[in-house]
Amino acid sequence: MSALARPRQNAGVTLNGYRELRIAGEQFGCSPHQLTQDQTQQLQRIASNELALEQLVLTSPEAAQVSVPASQLEAALDQIRQRYESDAQFEEALEQNGLATVDLRDGLLRELTVEAVMELVGSRGVHVDDTEATLFYYLHPERFEKPETRTARHILITVNDGFAENERGAAYQRLQDITRRVQRSPKRFAEQALKHSECPTSLNGGLLGEIRTGTLFPELDSALFSMAEDELRGPIESELGWHLLWCEKIHPATLMPLDEVLPRLQEELQQRQNKRTQKLWLKQRAASV
Repeated sequence: MSALARPRQNAGVTLNGYRELRIAGEQFGCSPHQLTQDQTQQLQRIASNELALEQLVLTSPEAAQVSVPASQLEAALDQIRQRYESDAQFEEALEQNGLATVDLRDGLLRELTVEAVMELVGSRGVHVDDTEATLFYYLHPERFEKPETRTARHILITVNDGFAENERGAAYQRLQDITRRVQRSPKRFAEQALKHSECPTSLNGGLLGEIRTGTLFPELDSALFSMAEDELRGPIESELGWHLLWCEKIHPATLMPLDEVLPRLQEELQQRQNKRTQKLWLKQRAASV
């Protein structure tokens, strides 16, 4: 094979087989012969749309300006081959779907060529510089707000009716006793967590860490984000059992610094610009054929 590869021009039947195999795996997690009638119809619609788009791209003047290195093609082929436990299983899977390795290589080559053409077209888009990205940052501050978080600790007594000390009422009473001890001396929270909590966090003084809303069980989440800083609350029941919760510190919402987000923001805006350029090019291609 040459160092720079190009797709074959007359490989329609085998390429359709590869395309159907790939779409079936991506969309439905199985082979084409395992699909229902409705799924087969969906696959055919997707394949038809893909083929039309591919034809627009590969028959364009830009397609003659790109080539796919053989090393990139072989790497893509190896990536697929590695999904199977052995080369024999890989070859068997191809055979079951009426394909050979050459068919798979041709299908991958066409996909990689389409990607290369679209990258070339996208690169013609307007360059997004620091100034444009900075302006976007100040016009859309809500996009860069770091939400409020809270540092929390807890002590858990699980509910398990198989053990007398962990029956629901007994577990509740045990946590009540712990709560009273901590209320008298809040500095004992970590000590009490280590001694009594039935959660792995006990080894770190019951520390849950810096928590965003929606992270904990709903009962704990609701309680934590309604608590004042340094407040204790409990017993609170979740599906695990009874908790004593400590809102150790509240970290207010803040605006992420510009220098922290600028590189990622500029890349994101450039990708948007490139996609707009690609869509316009495809529309023009469709109108010209």
